[in-house]
Amino acid sequence: MRRFLITVAAALAVVATTTAAPADTSWPQPGRTVKIIVPWPAGAANDALGRLIAQKIQERFGASTVVENRTGGSGLIGTTAVLRAEPDGYTLLASAFNTAVMPMVVKGATFDPEADLEMVGRTAVAPLVLVMSTTRPPKSLPELITAAKADPRQYLFAISSLGSAGHLATIAFAHRTGIPFEMVPYRGTAPALTDTMGGSVQLLIEPTFALLPAANQGTHIRALAIATKQRSPIAPDLPTMAEGGLAGFEYNSWYGIWAPKGTPRAIQDKLNGLIQETMRDPEVIAKLRTTMLEPVAESIEDSRKFVASEIVRARELLQSIGFKPE
Repeated sequence: MRRFLITVAAALAVVATTTAAPADTSWPQPGRTVKIIVPWPAGAANDALGRLIAQKIQERFGASTVVENRTGGSGLIGTTAVLRAEPDGYTLLASAFNTAVMPMVVKGATFDPEADLEMVGRTAVAPLVLVMSTTRPPKSLPELITAAKADPRQYLFAISSLGSAGHLATIAFAHRTGIPFEMVPYRGTAPALTDTMGGSVQLLIEPTFALLPAANQGTHIRALAIATKQRSPIAPDLPTMAEGGLAGFEYNSWYGIWAPKGTPRAIQDKLNGLIQETMRDPEVIAKLRTTMLEPVAESIEDSRKFVASEIVRARELLQSIGFKPE
């Protein structure tokens, strides 16, 4: 798992080159450093994407940049640092789906992701996939649902992080199937995957890039379904959740850049333009796809509409089951 994430970072580092344009005189100012805070460990997908954007800021604007990993609290520690930062464009957040839903799932996260942060733009998405330990007999999603309904205690779900896309998808999966799965929390995808491969837990939903390399080996885990509308070119032989009986079950992990509330719109526009240009670069697109990430190039408004819809969907799901922050 860690080797694959390092590969993601290495692939993105290769494409972090562009022709530099003249530096803007208003932002960033000469001598100022743009800090990008990643609330997750180095090597993760959002870390690699944050470093790619940091490198592009250097090349386009001639500014110095630094990427700082502030981990802990299911992403709350790093996010809080950005919430408290000056809204001047010199502190940014490179995070993921977790940021949008954190206040609903993490005790102590009292911020409002729409009111207290400025979503500058999404950068990439990755579909989610359901895998199962080969210590259990089901070989398809319908077989799993039948077996788990008969004896839920034999099918424990690993949760890599509170508020992750995989966490919400797991809750939705349990809700849709009506199966009272026990969910075991972990501190990251790597230990969750390790225990799933070892059989101490049996099920895990995470992004394709985190799980398919191990699943494709077919030794310790098998992939049962992907949470996309149609079969993905990433794994064309893998059935969708809908094919397994869960119509409309679509979840992905997405990544983006946020700024503190009140950051001038002109700065946000510059950053969004840089993100869009980067994510439309053919070389970046090709490299991202080799790491099972799909680039996103969209306006600030479109990113915010998308995030708002994700928040509404998560809120409705969590309220329907009476979920309380942990």
